[in-house]
This record gives sequence, C-alpha cells and structure tokens, in this order.
Amino acid sequence: MGKPTGFLEFERLSEAHEPAEARVRHYREFVARLGDADASVQAARCMDCGIPFCSNGCPVNNNIPDFNDAVYRGNWRQAIDILHSTNNFPEITGRICPAPCEAACTLNINLEPVGIKSLERAIIDKAGESGWVLPQPPARKTGKRVAIVGSGPAGLACAQQLARAGHDVTVFEKNDRIGGLLRYGIPDFKLDKRLLDWRMAQIREEGVTFRTRTLIGPDLPGGVACDALRRIAPRELLQDFDAVVLAGGAETPRDLPIPGRDLDGVHFALEFLIPQNREVAGGRKNVINAAGKHVVVIGGGDTGSDCVGTANRQGAASVTQFELLPRPPEQEDKPLTWPYWPLKLRTSTSHHEGCSREWSVVTRACVGEKGKLQALKCARLEWKDGKMGEIPGSEFTVKADLMFLAMGFVSPVAGLLDAFDVARDSRGNARATSDGEGCYQTSVGKVFAAGDMRRGQSLVVWAIREGRQCARAVDAFLMGASLLPR
Repeated sequence: MGKPTGFLEFERLSEAHEPAEARVRHYREFVARLGDADASVQAARCMDCGIPFCSNGCPVNNNIPDFNDAVYRGNWRQAIDILHSTNNFPEITGRICPAPCEAACTLNINLEPVGIKSLERAIIDKAGESGWVLPQPPARKTGKRVAIVGSGPAGLACAQQLARAGHDVTVFEKNDRIGGLLRYGIPDFKLDKRLLDWRMAQIREEGVTFRTRTLIGPDLPGGVACDALRRIAPRELLQDFDAVVLAGGAETPRDLPIPGRDLDGVHFALEFLIPQNREVAGGRKNVINAAGKHVVVIGGGDTGSDCVGTANRQGAASVTQFELLPRPPEQEDKPLTWPYWPLKLRTSTSHHEGCSREWSVVTRACVGEKGKLQALKCARLEWKDGKMGEIPGSEFTVKADLMFLAMGFVSPVAGLLDAFDVARDSRGNARATSDGEGCYQTSVGKVFAAGDMRRGQSLVVWAIREGRQCARAVDAFLMGASLLPR
C-alpha cells in the first residue's frame, strides 16, 4: 500500500507541538495535525508487507493499509469512509489512543513505525473541516426501544450503531453533559470537548435521545461523580425498553488505605480532574488548586499523567510522580515482543512540562498537621522474580501539600449490577462473553454489558470496539439477525 519504496525513502514525521513553556499557560489542545502534503508522505511509508499486523493490533481492526493508500493518493473522501467503517470516533482515538497499531506495524521490527495515529487524526480533521461527516439516519424504524446506561465511548458507539439499524435509542447519563470520562476525566489539552459536542450533534440527528442528570439504580459510592437530579429504578427500564445495555464503565477507583489517608489534601485523581474540566467549560472554579504547592501523584499511567499536566497548568511548585513497579527499559526488546504491546519507558507530553518521576517506591503513610497533608513517608523497593520487597534503610520523606491517587479503577459500581441482578465475574465486572452466541448478554435475558463495565478498565479504543460489537448482538437479539458490522 502507498508507495512501494516509501519506507526506504522517507523518515517518520511526528506532529508538531507547541513548546512546553507556552502550552502550560492554557488548557487548549497544543498538537497540530499533519498538513496534506506531509500526511501523503507519511502514508507513503506504509509498505506492502502482505500481512497487516497493524490491523490486528488495532482493537477496532481499522483497515489501516487501505486508508494509508487513500491518503497517499490524495483520496481523502475515500480515506474517511474507510476509517469510519470500523471506528465511530476517530477524532478521539486519533488524539488519545496509545496506538497499539503502531507497535504492531511491520516497520517497527527494525525501523520507526508508520505514524498511523497522526494519519488517523489528519483524516478525520480534514473530513470535519470539509463537511463530510454527516448524520446517517436509518431508512426505516424497527419500533424497538433500547436503553443505554452510560455515555462514554462504549455507550455512544453502541447507541450510534443501533440508531443506524433503526431502533429507538435512549442514552442515560448521571452527569450534566454527555461523554462520560471523555467529557469529565480527560483534560481539554488532550481532547477538545468541542469535538464531543460536534459528534453528539451528529448522533442526535441520527435519532438518539440523551437524558442527562439521570441516575439509574442506587446511590453511588464516594469517589464517583454524579450530578443526577432524578433517579430511575432498573425495573422501569426493563419494563419500558426491549433491551438494556450497561455501559457505565469501571468507575470504582483503587484506594490507598494507609495512615493519614483522611488528611485534607489527599484526593482521588478524578476528584481533581473532573472539577478542572468543569471550570474550563465555564463552570465554577476548581476547589482543588495546586498553585504554589508540592504535588505528589501516585500511579504512573495516563490518569497520573493527566494530573501532572493539570497541576503544572495550575502553577504547582513541584510535581513528583511515584510508581510501584520498576523503571521500564528505554527501548523494548523488539524481537521478543513484536507485534505485541511492548514494555518500555513512556514519557508523555505532560512529563515534558515538568515532573520528577520515581520508580519502585511504596508510600507508607501521609503525615500532616491540624488535619492538613504536609509530607509522605515512603520507602524504596527491590523487585526479584516478580516479587517486591522493601529495601532496608531506604525510608525517606517527601514534602507534599497535595496527593492524587491515580492507581486505576478496580471495577464497575457494584450497586448498579446488583440492582439489575446481573451476575459478576471474579473481578466484579458484569459477566458476559465477547464472542459466540449470546455474546455481551448478561445473566439477565434482555440486559447486555459492554466496555469497561464488562472487560474492566481498558482503552477508549477497546470500549468503541465493544460498543460496536454489543450493538450487533442487541440488534440480533431484537430482530433475529443483524447486518451491523462487528
């Protein structure tokens, strides 16, 4: 695909970034998409490898060589049609997906992989600017009604697919705006929320109804955001709809039960990130302010990185990030790992903006005075044969005015699954298969589950895949067969 010798002629070109010292002064996106000419050259690097491992590495199985070829030849309208055939929201994945497709690229065996993620963003951004992304309402309605609980990527992908199949779809969201953690979780400097509004307008025109501030089931535990003004019992959904899809995500955060956990200044990551997103959207000011403070982030993943970037934009005096695991290698062992997702050191744009990173560190206690956090007692770890042990005499104290717990999410909200009487697996997720007859169907006949609520905490691109596949399963359940793609 592309130019047969392109991978020998052209080097990889990454998207341009606004300098760190400038971008920390605002919350806008700071990555510029590739221009048409540069995108064509980058698409030309896609070699005729014979077996597109990239497509298999991509959870939604994007037809990557095909859209690369279209971009190389300047057929942008064809490129967006190819991209949309497998991915409902490339404007999202083209910005925040970690790109497992690039890890699986054949060029990645011994060269820099094709910049698939940047090409994906270039395609959808050009399509949006050109007015090519239009509603696709169904030719006929089926008369079937589907309720979807949760408006994150799984719920939205499922809703859009089912609406295009002709079903009447209602999406219930407990917060005041649609988007789940895409809206309230991922900072605006990584994902401009106007993109969500743009896509929501398309989905509404396709017939989906959104009901915000509506809680389904019982009260939520601490650490889970909720703006609900009304509540609907699960039995009402089961009575009023022909099928129900649970796509609320894995929202129960992993806690750190250590001495001093209840001190003022210790927060779950989303208790910091969600109010900041609301403030940027024009809401009231975030009550958690890192300006002039020493910030410690516990957890080395994407959520931790988001806390780093947000704290720097608020003007933190220092930002330190602790990770329990040992420091990964700078470069993966490609002959060992390719085409699978490799273990290697990953440094985000937020880290470049200012952050001290520490690995193999365990936090033992929070220390404070008059109820306020002042420091953390920590120790260094030694890892042997996959087991960790504290290094004797390695204890140290670090100054901390704020500590953010960004250690991931353990499970969906148990109360919601229990309210529907849905069986759970050993990890607390909704029990349902992802393949074969009855896939995505829970232990309750007309109730389905998709995304993080079924598979556990994962990537946005996996949520989109599950939403699409769940839509096909629901369509088949309602109609006896389905023409929706998997």
